[in-house]
Amino acid sequence: PRDPPLPPPPTSRRAKMASKASGLKMRHMGGNIDSKESAKATKEYGEYFAEEDDSKRTGNYADVVNKYYDLATSFYEYGWGESFHFAHRYKWETLRESIIRHEHYLASKLNVGPGQKVLDVGCGVGGPLREIAAFTGASITGLNNNQHQVERGREMNKATGRHDTCDFVKADFMNIPGPDASYDAVYQIEATCHAPDQVACYSEIFRVLKPGGVFASYEWCLTDEYDPDNAEHRKIRQEILLGNGLPTARYTSEVLDNMRKAGFEVTEEVDLVKSADVTWYEPIDPYRVWVPWRDFWSFKTTLWGRAITHYLVWVLEAV
Repeated sequence: PRDPPLPPPPTSRRAKMASKASGLKMRHMGGNIDSKESAKATKEYGEYFAEEDDSKRTGNYADVVNKYYDLATSFYEYGWGESFHFAHRYKWETLRESIIRHEHYLASKLNVGPGQKVLDVGCGVGGPLREIAAFTGASITGLNNNQHQVERGREMNKATGRHDTCDFVKADFMNIPGPDASYDAVYQIEATCHAPDQVACYSEIFRVLKPGGVFASYEWCLTDEYDPDNAEHRKIRQEILLGNGLPTARYTSEVLDNMRKAGFEVTEEVDLVKSADVTWYEPIDPYRVWVPWRDFWSFKTTLWGRAITHYLVWVLEAV
């Protein structure tokens, strides 16, 4: 993820989001795939990553990404929350606090307010768009090509009262519906990394953005330290692609160049990893030290939490 240095954390020590993950109910746990089809879908998804060559995945990016989110969305909500992204984090923050700050900072760069229209490209179930709509007062449309996530997002909008200022459209970000210059601002959070052709994707975003509008982005990038000739580096890259439904991964320089090719002027960029106190992958490290009185909510991603989830799902599949 890339963006300028971040401001102080929220003043409240108990982070409250515009919507809550408690809306996840047992009927949602099956995701968008029938239990009898889950093994087949998991196998087909895994086959896309059997080889390091990205061409099969980029050529079938919509199927790769849809299979991933059909399988994983319920687990994201259960174990992570409604905002499906990592966050720049200080050592005195909980994961939820860092996620809220991450979203508020991005929102502060959009220069929008009540009465203005914003597009969230690759919005997931809408956790960020509800938070950013509450923070800015703007009306936000979430663009998503996964039907299950769109339906879940609409349910959450109604449950939280955000349906008046937040909506969803099911569409591919490679072909965004709507006329040119439709939105006052556009943002994406770890979404356009799924694009098979990033220049074409950014060009679509540039097309629907009003002249002078801001496109703010947190993007997955390979650093210059990545060595394609190093087998261990390639292994880690492949595991990240598999674990996040990514068809490919690009160097930071490639991403910035792709933005410029699409017509954007890049005014700010920074590697957030360098200024974070806590590594981006710490929340999903099962062997980390868990401090229940500081962040009880994160128990689900610990070794014991994962084991409980595993056997719970096993029981649910058996009944």
